[in-house]
Amino acid sequence: MIRRAAHQLRRYRARSVLGPERYVFLAEWRNPPRSGPSGLGLSVGLSLALVTMLLTLPSVLGLYWTDLVNDMMIYAVLALSLNVILGHCGLFHMGHAAFYAVGAYTTAILATRFDVPILLTLPLAGALAGLFALLVARPIIHLRGDYLLVVTIGIVEIVNIALKSNIFGLTGGANGLLILNPISIFGHEIVSPVDFYYFILLILAVTILLFYLAQNSRFGRALNYIKQDELAAESTGVNTAHYKLAAFVLGAVWAGMLGTVFAAKIETVSPGSFSYAQSVLLFAIVILGGPGSITGVLLGAFLIISLPEIFRDLQNYRMLVFGAAMVAMMIFRPQGLMPPGRRRYKVGQFLGRFPAGAALRRNKQLEGADPTALTDPADLPSLADLANGEGKGR
Repeated sequence: MIRRAAHQLRRYRARSVLGPERYVFLAEWRNPPRSGPSGLGLSVGLSLALVTMLLTLPSVLGLYWTDLVNDMMIYAVLALSLNVILGHCGLFHMGHAAFYAVGAYTTAILATRFDVPILLTLPLAGALAGLFALLVARPIIHLRGDYLLVVTIGIVEIVNIALKSNIFGLTGGANGLLILNPISIFGHEIVSPVDFYYFILLILAVTILLFYLAQNSRFGRALNYIKQDELAAESTGVNTAHYKLAAFVLGAVWAGMLGTVFAAKIETVSPGSFSYAQSVLLFAIVILGGPGSITGVLLGAFLIISLPEIFRDLQNYRMLVFGAAMVAMMIFRPQGLMPPGRRRYKVGQFLGRFPAGAALRRNKQLEGADPTALTDPADLPSLADLANGEGKGR
């Protein structure tokens, strides 16, 4: 009893007030975040330095390395879209290249057969990829673990075979389709690697912002709940099938739109660009960086896409080093290089949303005070009082 009371005092500074229905605890975490002018100034300074570095990077790197950074950012956005399914929801999905291919071929067909501007095909490619994900994921959404993994591998292989077969005479068979129309924004054509750098950088920034907001929303918390314990989530009223399907569609929409960017960048699409190996590469980026971590996925994209080019002189040993690194990761750090941090919430922010929170505001002891504010530690019951049960009604 003494040990349990000590643990409560260490973790919380709390005061319990007897309301008409239940005890309500005003609490905060043991280590609340600190904010101040110095910390804010440091954050702003680092942010400005990062933005300045990113904006001036093409002038420092040159065309070849800028193009390599473009490829890295494309894979980073694709991996972030897969991270919604694999990292946040915990679904073993290795068919992401299929959604990527649907978006790229949608753009190629509309641009070459119907002369639609490529920029206008961006939302259409995302919508068709999302619709395709909805159709193929609905029958298999109940599968778990390795069973879902095998089925998604089959999906990407079926899509690849269909593209090679030149279905309805639209996909061009094994040779693919050639795209001659560049992306045009307000009359400015995006052709050079520098132009693509800023265009893809904007997409990456928007993706990080939106996925960060989604991660900390009710939708993101539901996905995390399903990942941790799907049965417990379903037993508490979470519609697990609905949320898993929504994760699939969201990831597919983003992958489809990146297919448009990829098709415009290389000016051609072919089935070889969307093989099963691409799905494995995206899967490895998420696993290496840390499933569920935005920062980890960005790091994984840099390590897997950029480092092989940096060490091109050692190309005979690249795959050996890559394989050994993946095996070592699975043994010594299976959670990834930068796994997501633990979720922390302030208990005080939930007060007032429940009947007992309203009772607190009516309590004479807190009249005129902030309901979420903590009381003076001197008013808290002592350790002996908690152990003897004498502090419950205070």
